[in-house]
Amino acid sequence: MDLHGIGSAMSAAEPKPTEDSPSLISSSSFEAVETDTANKYEPVSPHWFYCKVADSRERWIPFSGQDSEKLEHFYQSSKNCEELVVPTEGGRYDVYLKKRLRCAVYWEEEDSEVRRCTWFYKGEKDNKYIPYSESFSEELESAYMICVTLDEWKRKLESPSREIIILHNPKLMVHYHPVTISDDWGASPTEQGRPRTVKRGVENISVDIPSGEPLQIDHLVFVVHGIGPACDIRFRSLIQCVDDFRNVSLSMLQTHFKKAQEQQQIGRVEFLPVNWHSTLHTGVDVDLERITLPSINRLRHFINDTILDVFFYNSSTYCQTIVDTVASEMNRLYLLFLQRNPEFKGGVSIAGHSLGSLILFDLLTNQKCTAEREDNSKGKINSNGQADFQGCLHATSDLLIEQSLGSCMSASKEESIKDILKELELSEYYSVFERERVDREALALCTEKELKEMGIPLGPRMKILHYLRNKHSNQDSRRDKRTTAWEDGDVRPEAPTNMKSNCQCLDVVTGQVSANYPQLIYKPQIFFAFGSPIGMFLTVRGVKRIDPTYSLPTCKGFFHVFHPFDPVAYRIEPLIVPGVEFEPMLLPHHKGRKRMHLELKEGLTRMSTDIKNNLLGSLRVAWQSFTRVSLPAVEAGATGDAEQGSETETSSEKQSDEKPEEPATPAREEPTVINVGMLNGGHRIDYVLQEKPIESFNEYLFALQGHLCYWVSEDTALLLLKEIYQTQGISLDQPLL
Repeated sequence: MDLHGIGSAMSAAEPKPTEDSPSLISSSSFEAVETDTANKYEPVSPHWFYCKVADSRERWIPFSGQDSEKLEHFYQSSKNCEELVVPTEGGRYDVYLKKRLRCAVYWEEEDSEVRRCTWFYKGEKDNKYIPYSESFSEELESAYMICVTLDEWKRKLESPSREIIILHNPKLMVHYHPVTISDDWGASPTEQGRPRTVKRGVENISVDIPSGEPLQIDHLVFVVHGIGPACDIRFRSLIQCVDDFRNVSLSMLQTHFKKAQEQQQIGRVEFLPVNWHSTLHTGVDVDLERITLPSINRLRHFINDTILDVFFYNSSTYCQTIVDTVASEMNRLYLLFLQRNPEFKGGVSIAGHSLGSLILFDLLTNQKCTAEREDNSKGKINSNGQADFQGCLHATSDLLIEQSLGSCMSASKEESIKDILKELELSEYYSVFERERVDREALALCTEKELKEMGIPLGPRMKILHYLRNKHSNQDSRRDKRTTAWEDGDVRPEAPTNMKSNCQCLDVVTGQVSANYPQLIYKPQIFFAFGSPIGMFLTVRGVKRIDPTYSLPTCKGFFHVFHPFDPVAYRIEPLIVPGVEFEPMLLPHHKGRKRMHLELKEGLTRMSTDIKNNLLGSLRVAWQSFTRVSLPAVEAGATGDAEQGSETETSSEKQSDEKPEEPATPAREEPTVINVGMLNGGHRIDYVLQEKPIESFNEYLFALQGHLCYWVSEDTALLLLKEIYQTQGISLDQPLL
């Protein structure tokens, strides 16, 4: 029966009282009131979902309760309006209500379908409930309303795809598949297979709906990945891994900064991924494909996507591409973030995993902190390293001019575009540049794509780009000639006369790839490195020691977090204090204690040490007692001096008796304070995570997992939050032991 038939039956079922039967009128009225009370219809509460496609399978994910309410509010208020864009998920995604699309803001990602969901179904092979389309959900809701009002169930409804939905009662509603194959005997109901379960309202399905993120953003952290496009053991992308790390940090805020949250002193920390792998491999993959052997195909492609990134970074051509991509992407994201969050007044930090930490370290090492730049940035960057949007636009323009023109045009300031083309024997193309109004400054900013769009053929394009690259390399060679000899045979550049005393240069020139490092438009407060090979690369480059007085020019804090079984991680502190052997700082467990197996191991070690010391002490006392036994003849002829000597021996015996108890004391002494220089403002740099009990059984088995564990590590996230909020004067609810 269709909806029109159900409505007619509902009208026919209404009682028709007459004037001759007043008792019937009162009785019917009473029954109507009772029926309305028993079968009162309440509209369903909608919830908004979006669809993610993975491995050709659709997965519907609910928006947070906060975002769903926001979407529903704008949906109800903009039914007759034009397209409305609603920011969701902390402003990282925009939802276009009319188009029903969810689009990423800060990175490239395939758009997702958005749906206002009220009715759901679940098949035999489905793990989760799937929402019906909005139009068909409205039909189901209308049929449900009639069934509730009339209290007449077991009604059938046919979907547009000729599927049958039967509403048996409010608790039992089923959905039968259409029969696609029939024979001469017809199809019986048993041939339709097991029906789907139908549910009304999101509260009747098992789905985890997050509450949402705090609106206030206190700090911004850019996260740079390491080698390869995958970032964890499940081969997920950087975006997915950073999402996990963001969720872990939110849970740590709720458990360890609860007091500050209740007092509305803090909001949350935003993490944004910075991807450089896709830009690097856009063109080089084609060249690698031509020279890659066809055997062991999967392994070779895995090496091309991952291991070769290390060699790319050691190549002058691709190193320049990588550092340019990382710096420009962080600058772009920062400007876009300020544009979307004009009230943001927090600071900025950066984090890098594996090779990404080395890229950031080289980038920060080559930042300029001259007095001229600080004067130019005055009024644009505040004490927290935060810049206003307009100020950053001007700063970005200044940096682009400085980076593009400073290295390739400083030696030829009087050289015009005509002279350059004449030198390259390309004078016939001067009219093209003149028509496009390209002077020598604009030429320095041109890329191959822009030259191609101007109509310059491939050969002349290569000559022009080669000319610009030679200008860069000539500038770098002149800079290297101004270096002075340093101890241990290394070299370092001479500091400019206008450079502040605290902006000293690290000896990373030896063996380092020559590149023109771009400048960031903000000053990072803290640099976090996860599983970093910085120490190894510095050693390979010939750096034997980092000056204890050295600090990053524009970044005050530096923390290196690593897993004890991480095969890629190398320590940094021994490069600063090479003559002292000491352990890295043990990162406290987020529950406020050491893991049980580590406590047990320490207890057994301490007990064996105490037993050994007590045993040696007892043997020492016995030997001293044996050597002090006197002969009778000597005792008979003893004088007063001998008696005095015996008193001395007695006192020494008492002291020796007390000595065996002393060795237990050093095990409980406080650790010696070690000066690791100013790279982290005088604080420790290397922090080691506590391995899990199962990981301690086989170090080699969990080596790869140890390198990829940081994205879901509560201890790592808590260290970031602790150090970030400590700069704002906010500490943990309870200090970790």
